[in-house]
Amino acid sequence: MTGTPQGYNRFLLLVAGLGGLLYGVDVGIIASAYPYLEATANLSRSQLSFVVAAVLLGSVFSTLFAGLLADWMGRKKLMIISGLFFVASIPIIALAPGYGPLVAGRLLQGMSGGFIGVVVPLYLAECLSAESRGKGTGIFQWLLTGGIVVAALIGVYFSQRVDEVSKVGTPEQILAYKDTAWRSIFWVSLPPGILFVFGSFIVSESPRWLFRHGRKEEARAALLRSRTSEQSNVEFEEMGTAETNAAPKAGTASGGSLLQRRYVVPFVMACVILACNQATGVNSIIGYNTDILLQGGLSDVQSHSGYLILTLVNFAVTMAGVALVDRKGRKFLLSRGSAGVIVSLLFVAVLFHRNEAQAVDCAAAVQAEAGAAAKVTFTPDVASRWLAGTGAAGLDPTKAPVSLVIIYSYGDFRTATKVVRSDDRAAPALELSRESCLPMNRVVAFFSNPWADLEAARHAPLRIEHARITPIPSLTSGWLTAIGIFAFMASFAIGPGVCVWLALSELMPTRIRSNGMSIALLINQAVSTVIAAAFLPTVGQLGYSTMFFGFAACTVVYFITATFFLPETKGKTLEEIETIFSQRKRGT
Repeated sequence: MTGTPQGYNRFLLLVAGLGGLLYGVDVGIIASAYPYLEATANLSRSQLSFVVAAVLLGSVFSTLFAGLLADWMGRKKLMIISGLFFVASIPIIALAPGYGPLVAGRLLQGMSGGFIGVVVPLYLAECLSAESRGKGTGIFQWLLTGGIVVAALIGVYFSQRVDEVSKVGTPEQILAYKDTAWRSIFWVSLPPGILFVFGSFIVSESPRWLFRHGRKEEARAALLRSRTSEQSNVEFEEMGTAETNAAPKAGTASGGSLLQRRYVVPFVMACVILACNQATGVNSIIGYNTDILLQGGLSDVQSHSGYLILTLVNFAVTMAGVALVDRKGRKFLLSRGSAGVIVSLLFVAVLFHRNEAQAVDCAAAVQAEAGAAAKVTFTPDVASRWLAGTGAAGLDPTKAPVSLVIIYSYGDFRTATKVVRSDDRAAPALELSRESCLPMNRVVAFFSNPWADLEAARHAPLRIEHARITPIPSLTSGWLTAIGIFAFMASFAIGPGVCVWLALSELMPTRIRSNGMSIALLINQAVSTVIAAAFLPTVGQLGYSTMFFGFAACTVVYFITATFFLPETKGKTLEEIETIFSQRKRGT
């Protein structure tokens, strides 16, 4: 059905939508798999955190070169490569026997997402007509959220299967099925990647890329696939005029330099918007959502159901945002959305703080039982014994479940265990080992703690710094936490979620769009990677409330930027937007 321009345009939007779907799966799949990966992979808290963050780190590397590669090899070829990277990553992850292959697969998956995040919006901007460009960007974002919904549905299915096994199986059978579950979750995400690769082979190369590389007849043919002859002739002539006008005059700098005055301000503004977008903590809240809801007071099945609701809220509100963005404007949605994010984050932070304030530190009791290394099996009886030594009143693990997290160190290096619940029959023993705590080499040690002595730490005794036993919040508190996170997702989707891709395409001047998008998205992914890598260790040592208060503080910067510094770009051409920033630069 791609013989007519209308049929081809629909196919083009479908392929672009599949790119958004893969990007969403990249972000969302780990939230469904994480609880079972954590239970069965025998990884430390820091290693688990890096497995989650590896997809973002891969995005950082690929985003850095995506613009250059898109200009060198073409948009179509880079789309094919990004799809192949995603397809290859799935078996590497799903068959991974340990930490190394897991990280490698997640890095490859992240590289796929980084390429897709740059090349698909860029391809849409250059292939779609002015009338359908907004729709194309909206479909990319809409199906991006759809990818997160797909990941959540997969997680709900396997959580129900795990629950069925838990009711009749032995602890060994439960653990074995959890291992099967997280691997299967990744396998099920493979088909969209295969479809995206096939679709990318069928679509034409960007006509504007072809034109700039001197392949003008191919550019005309590409235009004719998606437009009438009259429209193709008009745009072909416009491309020629634009190329003539963009050519640098004698004695002037190249028209594409990022250092030119009219480019600096919008480029910096786009970078700030993208960095603030990640500083809301959105990727970590999505990636760790089931774990957050578990510790908030919900059961495993309820947590996966809550994650599904979260993704559906994101999906539905994104539709509303796409409908409103051209009516209400970018500035309006960003300022209102960021304000809602702040309120929601503070609400969730207060709920966690109220519960975490009841934690009891049993470090002395754990230290007394620990040797150079220790395995801690956390049961209601063990928790009661430790609590008895502290004199704490009000906590009875035999009547109501509690959670445990241990922060321990060898020398100058410390780490936190995963959080375990006393009512989890299949939870493996917590292993406090030197290997899980210490960096692999001096380079990693320097970035972990520049003033630490790695050699001394290799011989230092185990020290239990904290062993916090915290009551599991009530079911009511768990659903209040879920509602707060749903409100966060709705606020993000209606403003920052919808406007971030528009900020890239509208704020970036045409001459620097590909490389400018790469640099801005690189900053975006770098911020997200740092947050994801720090999330679990920070939660282990300081609690969830600290992370949510921190996200709220960062979003205040976002609100101020959107409300007082960002101009309204609704209804303006790219040339008019460039004029706004050049006037600001001159102080006029």
